[in-house]
Amino acid sequence: MTVGESEQGVESETDSGGQEPGSTPTPSDAFGTLGGETRVTVVRALADGEPRTFSELHDATDADTSAGFAYHLRQLTDRFVRQRADERYELTDAGRAVARAVRAGTYTASVDREPVALDEDCPFCGSAALQASVTDNVTEIGCEACDRPVLRMSFPPSGYADRDADAVPGALDAHHRRRIGSFADGVCPECAGPVATTVETLRSDDGRKESEQTEMSEQSGDRGNAPDPAQLAFACETCGADLKCPAALAVLGHPAVAAFYHDHDRDVRDRPIWNVGAAWRERVVSQDPWCVLVGVRLDEEDLLLYVAGDGSVVDHRRVPVDEPAAERTADETGSEGESASA
Repeated sequence: MTVGESEQGVESETDSGGQEPGSTPTPSDAFGTLGGETRVTVVRALADGEPRTFSELHDATDADTSAGFAYHLRQLTDRFVRQRADERYELTDAGRAVARAVRAGTYTASVDREPVALDEDCPFCGSAALQASVTDNVTEIGCEACDRPVLRMSFPPSGYADRDADAVPGALDAHHRRRIGSFADGVCPECAGPVATTVETLRSDDGRKESEQTEMSEQSGDRGNAPDPAQLAFACETCGADLKCPAALAVLGHPAVAAFYHDHDRDVRDRPIWNVGAAWRERVVSQDPWCVLVGVRLDEEDLLLYVAGDGSVVDHRRVPVDEPAAERTADETGSEGESASA
């Protein structure tokens, strides 16, 4: 027995940060338990969901002796690994989360990619000059013609893996549609915690560009003397994950929108979130209580959705474009001509 093995043999079950068995670990205890290539290799070996014996796990690592390996496996057991009744080992839920993060490169990979031209026009100037670039796992979409940023969104490194550069924008769009939808439903896409939603007004005179205040930039169009645009701000009450976007993007997955597009033989997914199209409009119609009117026009028909301050759609209706103005409320008539932020 080597000196190292002797030292490991006298370690107690409380050597990982002084944590007693069965008690709730601190974050430092949990991360400390994963320290060392042998322990990470065990997690990797069990990542496919197939239970393995002690010997099989030992053979998968570089541990010199079974005694030394037993020490490392003991530190993982109960927190990240559990022993089954048949004496084989499998990952706990926390272990599966770690395995996914390791395989996805969440904490180890940093992706950079050269700019790629996009098919959509710039929502600000209308030029066919949009491009997407990637720096440290963050995709930035901007316009070469007017030199304005359109959006900036983080994307897991695994999202770039095994994808050609041309396929990244589509994956980015699908990923963030689901993130926005989950936030809008009040469920954090990161930890499933409850989400608090507020409405923020974007003022043009506060010394910052609107595109720097929101994760999604404003859709095209001259607002003229229109009221300041607003955005929904989502924040998880548990882990702190947050997102800011126009109300129009938060309702893209609403059943009324899906039905409206279906009835007009369209698919709301045909356009990406960085330019949902001039068919979308939105404006604030009330601040006490908050109400944002979002409208989309297809084939001479408008769908109007009333979005409350908590991001929920409290009412919606379809209105023919040729309906006399007198039959529309002032708020509905006012929704025409205000571009939706995107």
